[in-house]
Amino acid sequence: MGLQCSKLTMCCWSSQFNASVLEAPDVDNDEMNEVDCLPVFREFTLEQLKNATSGFAVENIVSEHGEKAPNVVYKGKLENQRRIAVKRFNRMAWPDARQFLEEARSVGLLRNNRLTNLLGCCCEGDERLLVAEYMPNETLAKHLFHWETHPMKWAMRLRVVLHLAQALEYCTIKGRALYHDLNAYRILFDEDGNPRLSTFGLMKNSRDGKSYSTNLAFTPPEYLRTGRVTPESVIYSFGTLLLDLLSGKHIPPSHALDLIRDRNLQMLTDSCLEGQFSDDDGTELVRLASRCLQYEPRERPNPKSLVAALTPLQKETEAPSHVLMGIPHSASFSPLSPLGEACSRRDLTAIHEVLEKISYKDDEGVTNELSFQMWTDQMQETLNSKKKGDVAFRQKDLRGAIECYTQFIDGGTMVSPTVYARRSLCYLMNEMAQEALNDAMQAQVISPVWHIASYLQAASLAVLGMENEAQVALKEGATLEAKKNATAGHK
Repeated sequence: MGLQCSKLTMCCWSSQFNASVLEAPDVDNDEMNEVDCLPVFREFTLEQLKNATSGFAVENIVSEHGEKAPNVVYKGKLENQRRIAVKRFNRMAWPDARQFLEEARSVGLLRNNRLTNLLGCCCEGDERLLVAEYMPNETLAKHLFHWETHPMKWAMRLRVVLHLAQALEYCTIKGRALYHDLNAYRILFDEDGNPRLSTFGLMKNSRDGKSYSTNLAFTPPEYLRTGRVTPESVIYSFGTLLLDLLSGKHIPPSHALDLIRDRNLQMLTDSCLEGQFSDDDGTELVRLASRCLQYEPRERPNPKSLVAALTPLQKETEAPSHVLMGIPHSASFSPLSPLGEACSRRDLTAIHEVLEKISYKDDEGVTNELSFQMWTDQMQETLNSKKKGDVAFRQKDLRGAIECYTQFIDGGTMVSPTVYARRSLCYLMNEMAQEALNDAMQAQVISPVWHIASYLQAASLAVLGMENEAQVALKEGATLEAKKNATAGHK
């Protein structure tokens, strides 16, 4: 590691007992620009969010603890193809609908490229939901504690804490200095690999809920005494994150401070970072962490001074985040499969050949609960409609296929994503792109991780002239197909 323990300890030891609040010069931050391209905060209906998340499908859960989490987060996609994250609170949370809406609207006024900006909310009956930008590249906890190939580079760790400090500074300037349970799960990475602070933490999990859900060893001491979160409490949590990034482990602050006092810095620093930073840089980060972790809240630095302290430490500032993170960039993804290529160039004949070849094998596992009466009275008629539709589809009798598949769908006794996909293609070949898009989206509602539904959406969007949205759907289809193939390869 090459860290000089005596040098580090001397600096941190003095900060423990002679810590005054760091003051920063009043400088403008060019990277703190507000985001202009996002829509204004709005209220969604429950039906819209059900459709966006395929009925809150288990496959769309992105919460670290899945269905067992008290408040579950789902990924979803709106009708305009914007990808979203939806936080669904438990039934007991926020009994006062007006208070929930007021809080959500207040957070929704924030717009900054260091945040996962809040796009809207839903408040129907006893349902309380928040809608934010979707971040596709996992959480800091995943990259820091559960990495599979390469540990996070020192330069990227420094970028994470700077972006986080800038996010907190922006929120403070806008009058939202309180953040509840700041931890490594609250920092996510966007499609370019840039770290963002989740806006979900700017609201409590409920009106009377706790502000901290993590282990008590990581909770600010004043919160344990009073049960109240303050701006200084947020800085304490920032200090625990500095320790996380320095050590690559979730070390309790009291233990970390003991290591500093005992001059045992080797136990505090991540061995994976050996040779990546200088003694001075290590000294400064440990000093900053120990100041954030001061027992007395008034002795901790403020967000503005954190930004001032972290800015000169940045390394490889010209390198894009996705390069430092080692993740694929949004502008380039894996070579497309034949179906992906066909959808990309809107080759409807090639798409038809693929859909006919795969037949209905992707419908396996789709739940169809039918009573015995339905089987005896309606099933034969329903199956006949599908069979006639399949014959028409094979012969490229587009109108006949649309009519028969519509009879099958309207019968309501069975659901089939493949039927929707086939009717979608028929609509496309019949120059009815909006109807094709609707069917492709319905296929994804039935089967949320089906790549063909995304590919057909891409083709439909391209015909409708929505090229950017088409590229997003195409990338999503390629990602889903790659995951499916990887899963099949492990079986």
